Amino acid sequence: MAQRDLRTRLARRAARANLSLADDLAERFLAYYELLTRWNRKMNLTALEDPDEAIDRLLLEPLAATRYLPQAAAIRQMDIGSGGGSPAIPMKLAVPGSQLRMVEAKARKSAFLREAVRHLGLSDTAVETARYEELLARPELHEVADVVTVRAVRLEQRVLTSLQAFVAVGGILMLFRGSSGPEQPGTVVPPLRWTGTYPLMDSLQSRLTILTKSVR
Repeated sequence: MAQRDLRTRLARRAARANLSLADDLAERFLAYYELLTRWNRKMNLTALEDPDEAIDRLLLEPLAATRYLPQAAAIRQMDIGSGGGSPAIPMKLAVPGSQLRMVEAKARKSAFLREAVRHLGLSDTAVETARYEELLARPELHEVADVVTVRAVRLEQRVLTSLQAFVAVGGILMLFRGSSGPEQPGTVVPPLRWTGTYPLMDSLQSRLTILTKSVR
């Protein structure tokens, strides 16, 4: 797709979703999307069959989620299972002052993430080639994130219990979900508590569930 057509499509999709998208951010989104498209021809990073759905899922859904980030000068974010970089990279582009650590077990996908960091000039951004379970053995990563983001994870108690180890007290888990499943997960136990489940993109029927790590 020609860049002009892609830019027009992105602006149209953003307007449809009632999202404000500044010109400079749109350009950075497009640079990321084009890099992802090029790499996707060589390796399966993400599904990009329908351009509108891809824009909504990969770019605009993360932008919508930034509404729910903590109000802090420098947010420390950890993204689990980063894959092709969404939602982590678009959120970083939208909130450039944040600190980002992306966790991806597959070496080829990690290579793409490192190239994206270089290509987009992302500061305060690191890539860990590991399963998140392996990182639990590193005490320096415990309770270091104000925000942990996860897409398409099963809301099992053992998973949430593991992920909360990375969340600072008072921080949040942001779970990107589809339309199925209850608003309030029944697998949440202290120190996590359910804060709310919010609509993200009407076109995708996607939702964001936020869990807060309470003070002990």
